[in-house]
Amino acid sequence: MTSTSVVPGKASRERTRLSPLLRLLILTQLAFNVGFFAVLPFLSEHLGQAVGMAGWLVGLVLGLRTFSQQGLFVVGGALADRYGIRPVVLAGCALRIAGFAWLGFAERTWTVIGAVLLIGFAAALFSPAVESEVARQAVAWEDAGGGPRTRVLALFTVAGQAGAFVGPLLGALLLSVDFRTVCLAGAGIFVLVLAGHAWLLPQRIPGRARVEVRGGTRLLLRNRRFLALCCGYGAYLLAYNQLYLALPAEVERAAGSQAPLAWLFALSSLLVVTAQLPVTRWAGSRLTLRRSMAAGLLLVAAGFVVVGAARPAGWTGTAGLLPAAGFVVLLTLGQMLVAPVARAWVPDLAEEGRLGLYTGALSSVSGLIVLVGSAATGTLLDSGLPGAVPWLVLAAVPAAAIALLPGRRTDRPGR
Repeated sequence: MTSTSVVPGKASRERTRLSPLLRLLILTQLAFNVGFFAVLPFLSEHLGQAVGMAGWLVGLVLGLRTFSQQGLFVVGGALADRYGIRPVVLAGCALRIAGFAWLGFAERTWTVIGAVLLIGFAAALFSPAVESEVARQAVAWEDAGGGPRTRVLALFTVAGQAGAFVGPLLGALLLSVDFRTVCLAGAGIFVLVLAGHAWLLPQRIPGRARVEVRGGTRLLLRNRRFLALCCGYGAYLLAYNQLYLALPAEVERAAGSQAPLAWLFALSSLLVVTAQLPVTRWAGSRLTLRRSMAAGLLLVAAGFVVVGAARPAGWTGTAGLLPAAGFVVLLTLGQMLVAPVARAWVPDLAEEGRLGLYTGALSSVSGLIVLVGSAATGTLLDSGLPGAVPWLVLAAVPAAAIALLPGRRTDRPGR
């Protein structure tokens, strides 16, 4: 199916044809990210300064958070296939509330790790359930003539980034009180999310069959094309995770504090909110899924190169923040190409009835990559090497991942 350009009025009419369930799930992503991003951008500074962790340990803790989330998505996805999305989403919201409240009072390394693991596992429950159902509904929307599935997934991405735009600004405002207040506010947001979903999320969703958990993993591990997609997406996620590890260190060096960090996160989210849909329409009519992901990975690599090339100059102040801003812009443009396409690709590769498992596995493999890569990145940043070296090494990761992307048997634009 080949995409055609969509005028604003037509785009608006298409959005009104989305089912009530799709609209709820898209708004769910908005709410999830407001609560999450009110806390996460400020976690590394809290761990390093208030808790007193070394750089490698901060990197490991952030990697554990990502692994307990992305790495265990496969569990949440399989549970959603088996029991439906409602109980899995509600359980995940309850665990996220407990995790944020715990993190607000955690002062020792083991308590911080416990809270961070709980926060991550909560998302491992609700996120693959929501994402797999959005993908399934997007395919149905496409089959009904609504337009390419990537357009629905782009709306899902926009909603998430709108939440990521509001979240850091809310967190920065509350951080003037203390980090505990930020955590409790995040927990409060998920209390509202839990109540809303207990009321609105259907008990049963037509067309979603429940399957046994056993047997699915064996078939998945033999699916080489899907595993290739997981590896390529994992390299992107490792690069994206540097927003929380390498970027705060660079902002601290250039500005003397992390105050500009919230504005850089806001810039990223604003770009996605305003440009995601036009970028998706443009790429959908011109690029295959593989070429779209390859272009996105090249843009991400270029973002690291910008900072690496500028580091020898040692700029500080406003000029010193320009390479960081360039990194954020290029990383975000790459994200606009990679994220919707990866989700759109999964239904074509998944076994019948196991979309939740495959959606979860996409994040689980990438979470494992981030777990290993984050500890290595923390060590690299603390190694005392010239400032350009870590950024250029990181640039090589998404660039090399292009070779890992699977070929597409029906390699044509528009889907």
